[in-house]
Amino acid sequence: MHEARTTTPRRLAARARAVASGVALSAVLLLVGCTADVPTAGPALSDASSSSRADVPTTAGPSPVAPTTGTGGVTVADDAATTDVVTGLEAPWSVVRLDSGSALISLRDSGRVVELTPSGELRDVARIEGVVHEGEGGLLGLAVLGGAPSYLYAYLTTADDNRIVRAPITGAAGSYGLGGLEEVLTGIPKASNHDGGRLAFGPDGMLYATTGDASDPTASQDPDSLGGKVLRLSPTGAVPTDNPMPGSPVYTLGHRNPQGIAWDAFGSLWAAEFGQDTYDELNSLSPGSNYGWPEVEGRGDDGEFLNPVLQWSTDEASPSGLTAVGSTLFLAGLGGERLFEIQVPETSDAVATERFTGDESLGRIRDVLPGPDGTLWLVTGNTDGRGSPGDDDDRIVSVPLTRAP
Repeated sequence: MHEARTTTPRRLAARARAVASGVALSAVLLLVGCTADVPTAGPALSDASSSSRADVPTTAGPSPVAPTTGTGGVTVADDAATTDVVTGLEAPWSVVRLDSGSALISLRDSGRVVELTPSGELRDVARIEGVVHEGEGGLLGLAVLGGAPSYLYAYLTTADDNRIVRAPITGAAGSYGLGGLEEVLTGIPKASNHDGGRLAFGPDGMLYATTGDASDPTASQDPDSLGGKVLRLSPTGAVPTDNPMPGSPVYTLGHRNPQGIAWDAFGSLWAAEFGQDTYDELNSLSPGSNYGWPEVEGRGDDGEFLNPVLQWSTDEASPSGLTAVGSTLFLAGLGGERLFEIQVPETSDAVATERFTGDESLGRIRDVLPGPDGTLWLVTGNTDGRGSPGDDDDRIVSVPLTRAP
């Protein structure tokens, strides 16, 4: 079992700012609800069950499962076994659990959103038109905003760009559909690789999105490019007035291909990032800061750039999804085919422990999220063209969590 330790002065500084702003104990996980603004027109959606704008519900719809508020750590026991939640998924990328008991899943290659019902059945919700799958692109991250109506947000690749769209959620658990799509943000650079794609609502009610450099490393250092960034937007795509760069959605820059984002129990914001040939990274995000790509990969000695809190060789990790339960982070490893459990005490070093290393029954792990009843869900990524799928792949599996010592 491999462990890594590092001091985290930047993380502690960011945490102190979060406490001062009154959000430190407000959120553990990725998603929180807030009231939506007036929508605008946008692209089409292909789904026989989807509603017209006149059919959009005015009563409260589903919300993401409410975050827990405890600040303690949790752990996956050394002998913990996984249990299948659902099998037979085709290139799943993102999963959002709802307070209705359902979960919504994006299927990257086909552009489909499917519902995992409370009874464990899979059904189609919608196929989003305009999704173009090439390489790592397609239908990527999902997020849900509770309200009347509730909205499903999606990060997707088109023929021209990566973009963020949203659609009102219609129906109820077991029969969810989507209304007409609305553009939230367009013009994010696209390529067959390095598309980023993770979405999450923060404890401040703003929408955060991770974008890749789209195979153009110079974009990451260009403040006018949306590539190689973490973006912060209002729920309708407006630029918040308190963003670090006035008039810009850019929250942080100097990223290569971040695909994971989460807030821990103390309000600190974290992001996971694919390196090139040397180091993958776990970064503590501070607004307006520069994380160095392509000038530096992993830790460096240039004071202009912030160093990662943890780094791994690219063979060990290839990190994608990231989530938090209390003060513990969980990071999904694709190429490394493992789960990283990262203890983040309030006043001491981050400690990473590898789980399920060499577990051939799992293979690549694309995403990770809190499951019901004190469990963790792992989403495998073996049908994405780079894995070796088994008969039941891809799957969501559940593993029990226990309180960390």
